[in-house]
Amino acid sequence: MCRSSSPAYPPEAKASHISGTVVLLGAIGKDGHIVNLKVVSGPAALQMDLVRFWRHEPYLLNGQPIEVITTINAIFQLAR
Repeated sequence: MCRSSSPAYPPEAKASHISGTVVLLGAIGKDGHIVNLKVVSGPAALQMDLVRFWRHEPYLLNGQPIEVITTINAIFQLAR
């Protein structure tokens, strides 16, 4: 479970009517923080680093927190 809000729409991308999905690859660390975050794909104007500050519930294996690799899809869509 992620404890965060949706990323803010980058003002320049919003003004240029750019929408799309940014795919990120990273790990949820033992403490629940995102580590080793890399952009896989998506419009350059939407790529941002805000999800690095999101906090997740750590994954547990046999009751112990573990680091897990995950993908994150940040979807940016302008209202019509």
